[in-house]
Formats: sequence, C-alpha cells, structure tokens
Amino acid sequence: MQTALEFLRNHNEIVLATCEGNLPKLRLFQIMRIDGSHLYFATSPEKAVYRQLQDNPNIEILAADNRISVRCSGAVTFDVDDETKRWIYENNPVLPRLYTTYDKLAYFVLPVAAIDYFDLNPTPPVFKHFDLMTGAVSNGFVGERFQVRQ
Repeated sequence: MQTALEFLRNHNEIVLATCEGNLPKLRLFQIMRIDGSHLYFATSPEKAVYRQLQDNPNIEILAADNRISVRCSGAVTFDVDDETKRWIYENNPVLPRLYTTYDKLAYFVLPVAAIDYFDLNPTPPVFKHFDLMTGAVSNGFVGERFQVRQ
C-alpha cells in the first residue's frame, strides 16, 4: 500500500469521478495533501463538482503513468480543519493564482477505503487490492492466471 501512496505523492494530478444523478462525471484534479491514507482536495463551492459531492460523496480517483496505475475509492467529507485548509492554500501555488484567500474554497478529504495498484511493467503484472476497511490485501485478479509479486 505504501508503494501506491508514494505513487500518488509523485503523481498528484489525477482523474476524479463523481456522479450526477445516474451519470458519471470525470475531471482532472490535484491531490493537495496526503496524510496517511487521507487525500485532501480543494475546489470552488460554485462548481458542479462541489454540488455533486454533497449529493453523493462516493468517488473514485485514478492516477497513471508509465504503465502503472493507482485507483482509490471512498466517501469524501468536508470536515477539514482550518489549519489544514491554510496549509493547502499556502503550499499549492495554483490556488493563490485563482482565489484571493483560502476561505473562498471548499476543502474535502477522501479517507481512502480501497486502493488498487496495477503495474504492467513486470511479467507477470502486479495487481494488488487493499481494502482499508477490513485490512484485507489480495492480488485483485480473478482466477489463477496471475500471481502476486511481493
């Protein structure tokens, strides 16, 4: 799991999936902070993504590079303390360019419930599924075709 989280630290530009009604909605986003298995984000409260997250907090994110991908899922909350909000605003150069103060943004956190790590580079490929709710780790493949690499 640490390999997957390190990948996200190095590849913070991700695709974030929400729903609007029964339709999926994708957009590019940046992870603004990682604290353990908690991923922090910021957006404008005027954007559709904010309304979608309030209506349905369940999301998936995906980061990919060089035949490696990391997918995370869980339910976001808007319970982000003021100190973290200020840190995010001050440590992400894009935010002060777009917003005059930190309190103009809506901040949310994804306590990751599940992580999939997929690496197509080795043979056989590596696919690990981490269920953070139960602590279970599996190779993620159905059947015996692939084996887990440690």
